[in-house]
Amino acid sequence: MFYQLIRELESDGHEVIITSRPLANTIALLDQKGLKHTTIGEHYGKNFLKKVFGYPIRVNQLRKFLKKKKIDLAISQSSFHSPVVAKLLGIPSIYTNDNEHAMGNKPAFICASKILIPENLAVDKIAKTGVSASKVIQYPGVKEGIYLWSKGEEIQAKRKLNTSGEIKIYIRPEPQTAQYYKGKENFLDDTILALQDKYKIIVLPRDANQSAHYQQEKFNKTYVPDKPLGFDAIAADCTIFVGAGGSMTREMAILGIPTISVYQDDLLDVDSFLLSKGLMLHEPNITPEKVVSYIESLKNAPPALELMNKGKEAYNLFKTEILKFKK
Repeated sequence: MFYQLIRELESDGHEVIITSRPLANTIALLDQKGLKHTTIGEHYGKNFLKKVFGYPIRVNQLRKFLKKKKIDLAISQSSFHSPVVAKLLGIPSIYTNDNEHAMGNKPAFICASKILIPENLAVDKIAKTGVSASKVIQYPGVKEGIYLWSKGEEIQAKRKLNTSGEIKIYIRPEPQTAQYYKGKENFLDDTILALQDKYKIIVLPRDANQSAHYQQEKFNKTYVPDKPLGFDAIAADCTIFVGAGGSMTREMAILGIPTISVYQDDLLDVDSFLLSKGLMLHEPNITPEKVVSYIESLKNAPPALELMNKGKEAYNLFKTEILKFKK
């Protein structure tokens, strides 16, 4: 999300310090992009009590690391710790999140100096958490548009060059360790097993446990990459995308790639917005027959240019808000 913004800020002479934690593909993706970062602490998994006790530990670890760095501003997407650490250090912070169901939002909203949310997420939902509406700004479009606006047409051009005719189904399983996720685990197994003889199936695991699960012998005709694939390569190669939650499902949808969301929990407002625009399907009770039917009805769709254009506006808004904070 922040890659282009980071590079632009650095080229303007600003120093950017990136902290990370070993969650899902985070470390591998940062390394893939060549972004220098410092890994702080660990991820405490799905268990609620471990998350509760781990929260102040990570806050303290970040505080210790950052207190001598002379930080002027902290900015984060969905990092529940960052605004709290900024508050303890006495520095301003910008926090953004498009998941209204995430429990960790509450301390982040309270401690943040400014909160940025997508236009389809109502301000009063944030204000209900005890936060003043005056520090909430709605940005145009959806989060994914902020970093996809510059590459939508390029990816579509690459897709047109892919004339092999082979059906390739990319599947992103459920976020099993996320606090907000209450749905089923491994519910895509039967569909994958039924389709792997007919189509090329590529599973994009979120962590080592999921990777091991889909490398079992019964999935021997399903491809599981041993490291994260580049996003542009996935988007250019993908015939249809099946996502059980997370940003990647929305990314594919707004790029005009045929997308099925199989998210098992309450939909986010942003997902409902994309469904209302006809940019993706929602099939929580997915079956092999439904996937086959969808493939047979496929038509190439153009990128959602409205959301792409709004993404550029949102990108510029983010940069403007960052630069408003002076030393």
